[in-house]
Amino acid sequence: MLRTLGIFVVVLVCGAGVDVGVACAQFEPFARRGGAVEDEAGEAPELETDRDAFTPATSTVGRRTSVVESSYSFIDNRDVKDTHSLPELLVRRGLTENIELRLGWNYEVGGTGDVVSGNEGGEGGADGALERESQLLYGLKAGLTEQNGLTPRSALIVQGYTPTSGLAPATDWVGAYAFGWELPNRMRLDSSMRYGTEHSEHDVFNLWTPSVVLRAPLTERWQVHAEYFGIYSQGAESDFRRAFFSSGTHYLLTPNLELGLRVGWGLTDDAPNFFSNVGVGWRF
Repeated sequence: MLRTLGIFVVVLVCGAGVDVGVACAQFEPFARRGGAVEDEAGEAPELETDRDAFTPATSTVGRRTSVVESSYSFIDNRDVKDTHSLPELLVRRGLTENIELRLGWNYEVGGTGDVVSGNEGGEGGADGALERESQLLYGLKAGLTEQNGLTPRSALIVQGYTPTSGLAPATDWVGAYAFGWELPNRMRLDSSMRYGTEHSEHDVFNLWTPSVVLRAPLTERWQVHAEYFGIYSQGAESDFRRAFFSSGTHYLLTPNLELGLRVGWGLTDDAPNFFSNVGVGWRF
């Protein structure tokens, strides 16, 4: 797992023609505000949502700032019924410059519940039966470090997922550490590692989900990205190793309103064939 993740990072960086050590050394520490970095001219920061990719943003929303995110995911499963997930709602409210509260809700219907969006939780069942379930999300996100030379900008997320309907028997918890660097030409290389608990009707196990994403701007409003992420079980009755590659884009209608689209493909036999995700983020 870690070897695959390391190879993917090298491929992304080398493919972009970037020397990470040189690139990071060119950037000074920056202020965290409003979900993005503040530029030298003091202009409004770029909107950064957690739903834009599977890898969460390394920024927080900023003091007295709110961001509402929502999306819809379609998952084309291999051996069970397709999954529909919506509204993947997440409301983020800044308490301080570096701490935000998080509250959300989601509903899923289908044969399994592979996590392809950071704003949903749980793997669901895989017995082929049609399942319907909903979950309440709650937690916080804290900014840990700012970029300074080789030191990345980083954040820690702790979230709980409590079932509000369906067969899920208990609350599950997820902790995520996200970190990354701004590179030349406004590109970003971000990565994360998540650990979570998972309860099903007949099993209790752990989930590890590494990810890495390279983001590149096309214009002031358009951005594209390429991403790898994996879902690895530990201690399940039948352990699984699911890996994905995805690409996506987002467009800023205004500095505070984002539209985004992601598509992805399973890389292993026990991963879904395909998924798509479309969503919106609004800052106020």
